[in-house]
Amino acid sequence: MSKMYRLLGADRQVHLSSIQGSFGGNGRMKIYGRLDCASAMRAVAAGSTYQKHRVFFADEATAIAAGYRPCGKCMKEKYDLWRGKHPKGDPSRSGAE
Repeated sequence: MSKMYRLLGADRQVHLSSIQGSFGGNGRMKIYGRLDCASAMRAVAAGSTYQKHRVFFADEATAIAAGYRPCGKCMKEKYDLWRGKHPKGDPSRSGAE
């Protein structure tokens, strides 16, 4: 049997897929980013609880549909656009829209 991957869908439910996700994220913070994100890799390497909240997405559109925001480190341009639409004090700034 081939390896199955647990991907978060737009419905925020975990779905099994035979195709590995192309974006990762943090379920607690509602942030998504590239799989090679230095911030995420540091958190995983440090042995923090980050790994417990790690989620994966098939694509960027699914991450956005699930209410996640772009990472401010590995997706700086997209984060800056998101931040411009969600100023400080805006209740939707948490990423869950």
